Amino acid sequence: MNTSIAASPAAAPPIRHVEIRRPFVWLQQGWQDLKAIGSPALAHGALIALLGGILLMLGSSHLYLVAAAVSGYLLVGPVMTSGLCELARRRAAHEALGFDDSLRALERNPDGLLHFGVLLAVIAFVWFALSALLLQVVFSASAPSLAVTLWGGASHMSGAQWATYIGCGFVLALTVFAMSVVAVPMLLDRHASASEAVRTSARAVAHNLPVMLVWAALIVTVNVLGFATLLLGMVIVAPVLGFATWHAYRDLIG
Repeated sequence: MNTSIAASPAAAPPIRHVEIRRPFVWLQQGWQDLKAIGSPALAHGALIALLGGILLMLGSSHLYLVAAAVSGYLLVGPVMTSGLCELARRRAAHEALGFDDSLRALERNPDGLLHFGVLLAVIAFVWFALSALLLQVVFSASAPSLAVTLWGGASHMSGAQWATYIGCGFVLALTVFAMSVVAVPMLLDRHASASEAVRTSARAVAHNLPVMLVWAALIVTVNVLGFATLLLGMVIVAPVLGFATWHAYRDLIG
């Protein structure tokens, strides 16, 4: 059973403590939403899968570009779930559930969504710059030429170098996760500012750390399954996770 704790700084929404099994419930609820909403949700999943495919193609030609691909996906991923969160909100409110209706998410809090997107873009840019520095200074792997970018030629790195490089990306992923776990639903549902949504997400993670670690692991696992099917699975995975994000928000934020 969910229990509330007192809200920290003035007027900040209270955070609920939830049971560690709740992430599995969120996924189940997301699946139920997908079955109920149908084609509008699958359309969003197809768009996200298409974007993932484009980013993978761009990043596969050179190791340096992997950072750009990962950064781009992390950047647009949370923002692109806004339409799915809007569909979940509309289903809960018994409102129309068409694809066009989902796009009204952009009208509910355009400033908040824009500022949130800019914030993610800054983080993505910092990661891209750091990854370039990591490759050039530490690993002596130069940025790709135009020919390599277009025609391929990935750099070869040792296992230790790969582990270090992936570890840096892992830190980025955790940062984005902590900032965005409930940010988009809060932007849409409460018309919060981007800073308020990010702070609330970070508080939700801090107050439910074991639960959030389970949720992060589930997100990674489900995304891996989606990518393992050559992105075809992402057509289903993306909407399920988008809807589950809405249910996580409803459970965590008082």
